[in-house]
Amino acid sequence: MIKKIINFSLMLAIGFVLTGCPKKPVPPPPVPVIEEPEKVDEEPTLRGKEYQSIPELKVIYFDYDKSDVSSEASIKIKENAEYMKQHLDLEILVEGHCCECGTNEYNLALGQKRALTIRDYYIKLGIDGGRVATISYGEEKPVYQNAGPPDSPSCAYNRRAETKVRAIQKPEEAPLKEEK
Repeated sequence: MIKKIINFSLMLAIGFVLTGCPKKPVPPPPVPVIEEPEKVDEEPTLRGKEYQSIPELKVIYFDYDKSDVSSEASIKIKENAEYMKQHLDLEILVEGHCCECGTNEYNLALGQKRALTIRDYYIKLGIDGGRVATISYGEEKPVYQNAGPPDSPSCAYNRRAETKVRAIQKPEEAPLKEEK
C-alpha cells in the first residue's frame, strides 16, 4: 500500500512539474495613434516649403566663362530687388548655374561666383544680406541638356543665376528639435 501511495504521489508530482503554471497571455502591442493634421482654411503660402521660382523674379544670364553683370542684367537685378524690398517676408536663394563646358569643380566654383555676384548686387541695392543665401549647381541642373558649343543659344540659357524665394519662417513656426 505504501508503494502505491508513493507511486501515486510521484506521478502527481511529475504531472505538476510537466504541466507547470499557465503563462500569462502576452498583451498585443499598442496600436499607434495617427493624428490627422489640422485643416486650415487659409490660402496656401510659401511658408515651410522649398525655395520656388516666381514669375516676378527674372533670371540673370551670363557670358561664357564670366561672372560679371551686363547692363541688361543689372536692370533685371534692380527689378528683382524692388520686388524683394516690397516683400520683406521672403527669404531669398540665388542659384548659380553653368553650361557643360569645363570640369565639374570649375563649374561649381564659377556657379558660386555668379550667385555671390548677384547676392552682392542685391545687398548694394538695399536687400538685407541675412535674407539672401547662395548655392551653386554648376552644370548639374541645365535648362537644356547637351546644349552644344559654348556659343550656341541653348548653351547660353544654362549660364544663369536664378533667384528663388520662400516665406520667412517665424520662430514660433520653426520645428522644435528633440533633446537627446
